Amino acid sequence: MEHTFQVQGMTCGHCEMAVKKAVLRLDAQAQVQIDRNHDKVVVQTEQPRETVAHVIAEEGYAVA
Repeated sequence: MEHTFQVQGMTCGHCEMAVKKAVLRLDAQAQVQIDRNHDKVVVQTEQPRETVAHVIAEEGYAVA
């Protein structure tokens, strides 16, 4: 499944890595694409959307 999120608060490469690592801890096979300029995160995973959003939010980012 592909989930697309608007993620507010990513301001640097470290932020991108924090989001990516959080998703990969949840699902090591996930594919994560991040477009920081448009606050967009696209995740290919079998995990439910709500679960992925939760792990991103736990890193301190607002997820829509």
